[in-house]
Amino acid sequence: MSTRREPNQYAMQNPLTQYPRPPFPDQPQSPPGIDQDMVPKPDHGEKSYQGFGRLEGRKALITGGDSGIGRAAAIAYAREGADVAINYLPSEERDARQVIELIEAEGRKAIAIPGDLKDEAFCVQLVRSAHEQLSGLDILVNVAGKQEAQKDLADITTAQFDDTMKTNIYAMFWLCKTAVPLMPAGATVINTASIQSYDPSATLLDYATTKAAIVAFTKALAGQVIGKGIRVNAVAPGPIWTVLQPSGGQPQEKIPTFGSQVPMKRPGQPAECAPLYVLLASQESSYITGEVFGVTGGNPLP
Repeated sequence: MSTRREPNQYAMQNPLTQYPRPPFPDQPQSPPGIDQDMVPKPDHGEKSYQGFGRLEGRKALITGGDSGIGRAAAIAYAREGADVAINYLPSEERDARQVIELIEAEGRKAIAIPGDLKDEAFCVQLVRSAHEQLSGLDILVNVAGKQEAQKDLADITTAQFDDTMKTNIYAMFWLCKTAVPLMPAGATVINTASIQSYDPSATLLDYATTKAAIVAFTKALAGQVIGKGIRVNAVAPGPIWTVLQPSGGQPQEKIPTFGSQVPMKRPGQPAECAPLYVLLASQESSYITGEVFGVTGGNPLP
């Protein structure tokens, strides 16, 4: 079990001032971007997440595990006792290496499997490789996503639309289709939707479309696999301070005020999403399936 790390996110404090608030500096990056280059740096729980042994002996595959919410989930899972395989794009190796070191620092097995989720053959091999190298698979977490803001429908190319659909929807389909037959009763699938599923931004037409589809996919798959003892849920974040945002996920002029529009007047941090991914993976959520949980800074889901 992990020892306490500072700063202590478990101590009672004002959530309005717990993390940085806008304005933020301009910081454009080329996609997919590098977390380490953000200002301020996101909190993924590197120094704050405390494990309690809730995932002892579990085997998890997390897409997008190098950065953002996926990174936070990977750190939390390792500190809760799970072995973790992470997927990421080869260009994100610098961030991924840090995550692998953090997982191994907890005495857990860490597997790095870089590759492009838009490729069906790779998705199939990703699941099989994680299953083999972890000696099992009972948690699948679909976090990786493509988000590219465009102000006008005419600016969304067919190539962009196709890449967004394949990364956010097709990959989830391919990964779940391959993983479910390998998973035992008690296993869980956790997908990543968004506030965009319900309240889409005009600049995120293709991205919001995929996130709405993830909600429907999650509920339908949950109904299919509960008879096998497998649960399926989703987390729907609001504005979270991840590298997805300055690397094209938002118009650059929105980065300085990012998150100011929610009642908490700040973006969320990946570390604030991780506890939900832990809960939904653990046996503590044994009576929960087909649900979508918001982490939105005060904008409730419908």
